[in-house]
Amino acid sequence: MTAQENSTHFGYRDVPLIEKQRMVDDVFHSVAGRYDLMNDLMSVGMHRAWKDALISKLRPPLTAQAFHVLDVAGGTGDIAFRIVAAGGSGIEVTVADINGDMLTVGRERAETRGIDHVVHFAEVNAESLSFPDKHFDAVTIAFGIRNVPRIPVALRKMFRVLKTGGQFFCLEFSNVDLPGLDAIYDAYSFRAIPEIGRLVTGDREAYQYLVESIRKFPDRDAFSKLMVEAGFSRVQATPMSGGIVALHSGWKL
Repeated sequence: MTAQENSTHFGYRDVPLIEKQRMVDDVFHSVAGRYDLMNDLMSVGMHRAWKDALISKLRPPLTAQAFHVLDVAGGTGDIAFRIVAAGGSGIEVTVADINGDMLTVGRERAETRGIDHVVHFAEVNAESLSFPDKHFDAVTIAFGIRNVPRIPVALRKMFRVLKTGGQFFCLEFSNVDLPGLDAIYDAYSFRAIPEIGRLVTGDREAYQYLVESIRKFPDRDAFSKLMVEAGFSRVQATPMSGGIVALHSGWKL
């Protein structure tokens, strides 16, 4: 493994991969109970529409047909619950997350909704998914891939567990390409979000990292290339809201 593969960017700092994983864990342990609030602050509430767009593209079957989805880095169950609500009785979702605190929140919410029999939770690292080959009909990850230390490794693992003919969806912050919006977005991101995070949750550093991590994430073309290298076919990247986010998709053929 090269020196570059042994280190990565945490915000604007270069740190060893193992150190980034610890720092990411600390961030999400800190905000686990306020994750929905965090998403609202980061996106001015727009994350709900973006997630709805992901579900629309996924199109879970409305029948009793068995359809098993793996949602990676989805600890609190937000995407999983949307999938169950949009599909038929054959829908089953496994939520994989490395953060136990996030999973605890998700399990409690699933029980409250009375759907814990179809939404399962597993404390698993995205870089070492402990599921059989070709096990899932679809794999999703929303606003989680940028926090994975070794993105190409995670993409290969997600490709491995996806059935032939299955589709992968990744919703992630992207590169603003609408003139004028980029300056407004940068000002809000770097000045407002960390301060709002401090006032609301008492954790400015966590929100500062989350903003910086967006800027270090590969652009749409670069991430599409990583997906192709992982094995995905018919790779697409659909920008939304002026490029603030993008919905990436690919097939296992």
